[in-house]
Amino acid sequence: MEIIHKFLNLVAPPFTFFSLCFLLPPLYTFRFFLFALTSIISEDLAGKVVLITGASSGIGEYLAYEYARRGACLALVARREASLREVADRAHDFGAPDVAVIPADVSKVDDCKRLVNETINHYGRLDHLVNNAGIHSICKFEDVTDVITFRAVMDTNYWGSVYTTRFAVPYLRNSRGKIVVLSSSASWLPAPRTSFYNASKAALSSMFETLRVELGPEIGITIVTPGFIESELTRGKYWSREGKLEVDRDMRDVLVGMMPVGLAEGCAKSIVNSACRGDRYLTEPSWFKATYLWKVFCPELVEWSYRMMFLASPGAPPTEAPSKKMVDLLGAKKLLYPGTIQTPEVKTD
Repeated sequence: MEIIHKFLNLVAPPFTFFSLCFLLPPLYTFRFFLFALTSIISEDLAGKVVLITGASSGIGEYLAYEYARRGACLALVARREASLREVADRAHDFGAPDVAVIPADVSKVDDCKRLVNETINHYGRLDHLVNNAGIHSICKFEDVTDVITFRAVMDTNYWGSVYTTRFAVPYLRNSRGKIVVLSSSASWLPAPRTSFYNASKAALSSMFETLRVELGPEIGITIVTPGFIESELTRGKYWSREGKLEVDRDMRDVLVGMMPVGLAEGCAKSIVNSACRGDRYLTEPSWFKATYLWKVFCPELVEWSYRMMFLASPGAPPTEAPSKKMVDLLGAKKLLYPGTIQTPEVKTD
């Protein structure tokens, strides 16, 4: 057995290199023509049923409006019923023929089963499932007093999507439907103070890449990895080390730094276009894909940059990080953080 591994250690790298040189040109030519074709002949959403979790704010809210503009019937899910009904009313105005409001907490398996059942009972079918619900956490690992506190991040970001997908799969298979899952560029970027959030998003990407293999051509899966997009996160709302949702814009400035924040409306439009084309992946804004290349080819440089820019000196408060100081010094918030001035609600029920 050891001889076999030694042989493969010698043969696998050059074989892979020459294989890729041979396969990549025709593969990318095929992808180009497929992209052009699906852009012309895109899925018609009129009358189709779309279930969106986390639809009360941020990307989920604007996804509801974008699907509504295209004539889809909606099932909107979130914990805050009042906010959800406001979104539902606007979605009606944008053109949705029917909107079902389903208050639920996706971190609870029974709620996930119920929200899928209510959608099917109301419409009789399901065409698109959009797993968007999520919460953010900001805390250095060593500052965590009780690791169990951060189960809520994984329960919402990862298990919420897994639960909902499991109950929805039989109906999506019947309609040859699609799953859209909101992962994050955080799944590959090691931003400090976001270890639990990053891990939940990495798990999400890995899970749905595997499901793409298992579910085959019957159910399409689009994995979305946004950069910084306007949301309650970019307004400073996050899960604290005490296990509570808090709003702290200073910590938001530390985390986001000089990164420009994209508009949720434009992101939502790109996501729906991508899902209708049947794309496998979408990074929005598109330029953020470059960060993946930096992570793959220069991981030491990425880690050093994060350590230098986003961590304060030992003993200093987090708000002394250079990332925040630069934003404050240049007065760049209004330019870089559009739509993030409004303070989000802390209420979660």
